[in-house]
Amino acid sequence: MNQVATETRSVVIERQIPYAPEKIWRALTQPHLIQEWLMKNDFKPSVDHRFKLTADWGAVECQVLVVEPNTTLSYTWAAYGLESVVTWTLTPAGTGTQLRMEQSGFRPDQEQAFQGAKYGWQQFFANLEKVLVRAD
Repeated sequence: MNQVATETRSVVIERQIPYAPEKIWRALTQPHLIQEWLMKNDFKPSVDHRFKLTADWGAVECQVLVVEPNTTLSYTWAAYGLESVVTWTLTPAGTGTQLRMEQSGFRPDQEQAFQGAKYGWQQFFANLEKVLVRAD
């Protein structure tokens, strides 16, 4: 196997969130809620579904890879030459949930995209937590 191709990096964010996995799952999979914390979208929690995330700066082309309700959600994330995969993992923890997001596939020459994602996901997580406070 080509060694260079395997040298990719991931952005990983983990948070302990004081809500049940079911509630967080809704925020990760319902288009109107996704729009509140991430971007406008035509998401459906269905394997192979292709969807777009759109923002002022452009669009992200995505395709759903894994849907395991309240446990795992994974989709491709392609924008500006970046071919990556975003995987959400929800693990019950005490009275809440350990939420882990990993965006993998950043090549060494994609430093700007890597740093942008590190910053961006911090913002998205902050927004997600605000949505969770309000959502039923």
